[in-house]
This record gives sequence, structure tokens and C-alpha cells, in this order.
Amino acid sequence: MSGNDSCAYMARGYEKTVVEPECVGYAIKPKPQDALLSDMELPLCETFYPLGYAVEVATNHETVLEIADDCFRHSRTRLRYGPRFSVNIAVTEGGSADCPREPARREHGHLFSLVADADNQALLDLNTCANFAWVSRGAVGNRLYFRYNFLEKMVYLLLGSSVVTDLHAACVGRNGRGILLCGDSGAGKSTLAYTCARQGWTYTSDDTSYLINDSAVPRVIGHAHRVRFRPEARALFPELTGHQVTPRMEGKPSIEVAVSDLPIIRTANETDIDSIVYLKRCPSVEAMLILLPEGTAMMWMRQELYSAGEVRARHEKILERFYATPSYELHYSDLGSAIRQLETLA
Repeated sequence: MSGNDSCAYMARGYEKTVVEPECVGYAIKPKPQDALLSDMELPLCETFYPLGYAVEVATNHETVLEIADDCFRHSRTRLRYGPRFSVNIAVTEGGSADCPREPARREHGHLFSLVADADNQALLDLNTCANFAWVSRGAVGNRLYFRYNFLEKMVYLLLGSSVVTDLHAACVGRNGRGILLCGDSGAGKSTLAYTCARQGWTYTSDDTSYLINDSAVPRVIGHAHRVRFRPEARALFPELTGHQVTPRMEGKPSIEVAVSDLPIIRTANETDIDSIVYLKRCPSVEAMLILLPEGTAMMWMRQELYSAGEVRARHEKILERFYATPSYELHYSDLGSAIRQLETLA
């Protein structure tokens, strides 16, 4: 300011000083960066152990920790050592109180995003495991929505990008021999796995198993604490009567039941894999096992990978561990004949 300007400034009754925001007559303007929500504090933290790995959930809302406890309470101790993961979730004020729509999922290289709308989104770096989610009170208020679309999705994305590889497969065992049950959606993986478990087999997972990346032999972890069924499974298993259908990720309806509420005697959180079976359910077909050429299972599993970019390249390399694992195609029409064929492998 020039000398003349300064005199004019003083003549209008202003002092030539820096005016503090609290001075009367001056409105406090928000800082431009406030709109970024970059200063949100997450004072509430608790550690959980999904798949036996340590994951700390940091948030500013108690309900987030309550939902995390519902998701991961089945595992109370750290079973495997390695990186300690952190998931950061901020619940923001404002926004609609309604449940948001299902988030769109996008991945490029090692970057992954979940975006439902401007108030409900998450960003993850799958190389460094850095992540953050902003969600509305409406999202957290619908616990199933928040659990499936944000909390569990973020946790298993981080684990799946670094310590395990997701497999679209059920897992059962007998006489110490683990069998992966693979196949297209609707091939009967969960139904057959549960039927085996009802007949005394060891149950590990329904339709998702996790290959441990640093295991010397093919070894998978499963969600042995629960079973998920298609709604039509109630016609096969009377014990499912009365259990309600709940939404799943990607919009698939299912009935989720705790193993403690089912006639399952033996469970194992993880098991070595001795054989892989691809299910082909057809009406009026004679049950038979067909040995597949070496490496077939590895190729098919690569095609089913959901990951992309650098993460997918790592997963494809890890799946080479299955190259020499005996693999079969199981043609069957009813569960009883399918189990008799599986018994020849166990």
C-alpha cells in the first residue's frame, strides 16, 4: 500500500493493522481446504483379526466399530504375522439420511475406488495399503449396506492385495485331505460343501476361499464360522426355514447362517489343498469324475480373478502353485452321488 493509499485508509477510520477474525464486523470465512475434509480426526480405534491378520479400524463413529465387531468377532487372536493393516473410515455430517446406492467399483493399476455418491466413497492404494473412506450417517445406519459395500470390501481388498489371493471356491476336507470345489455361479459349491459338512466332513468355506500367498504348499483360509446359501436352498435343508434373505455385495441375495446354528460338527479355518474339483451340475447325468490335464485348474482360476493391473499380475504368479495339484471335473445331478464321487478323492 502506498503512502497516499495508507492515508486514505486511515482517513476512513481503519487502523493500519491486520484485523483478527474475532473482531466485530468481520465474518469468519471457512478455509478453502475445509471442503476437502482433510482435517477429520479418527479418535476411535480397535484391532480385529479377519483371516487371522491384524487389522486396525480407525473412525470417528462408534457404530463403525460395532459393525466391525459383528463382522470379525469370530476371530479374536492374531494367527499369522506380517504387515499390520489399518482401515480409516470417517462418518460425515450432512448428506441424505437414506441408504445410498450400491457403490461403483473401479481399479486402475494399484488404485481402487468405491463411489456411491459425493458423500459415500473410498479410495485405496493396493500397493502401499493407504486408504480412506468418507461415508454418511445414512450409510452407517444401514448396517448390512455398510458392512458389505464398504467395511468388508475395504478389509478384504487390502488383504487380497498383499497376503492372500481370493478364490471363487468352496472348501471341505476329509481324512486330512482338503478339496476345493470350484465352478460357475449356480454350480452348487455352497450347497455341496454344506451337504458334505452335514455328513461329517470338515467345513472350511462356502464359495470364497483365500490362498495364503507365502505358504510353501497350497493352503487356503475360509470363513468357517458361517455359511451362505441361495434362497432356493431352503427347499433342500429344512433347518433354513425361518432364516431371512439378506443382501450381499454385487446385489446377490443370500441366507447367511452362523455355523453354530447348523448341524455342522467339524470346522477348520484353514487347510492344505490336495485336489481341485470343478462342478458341472446337469439333470439326469450319471455322476463321474474326469481327470483334467495338468495346469488346467491354474488357467481357470486365472480367468476368474477379479483383480486387475499390478495386483492381478502378482495373483497370476501365485496361482502357479496349483499347476501340479490334481484337478477334476465332477458331473452330477444329485448331491448324494456327488458326495460318493468326492469320497474317492478323500
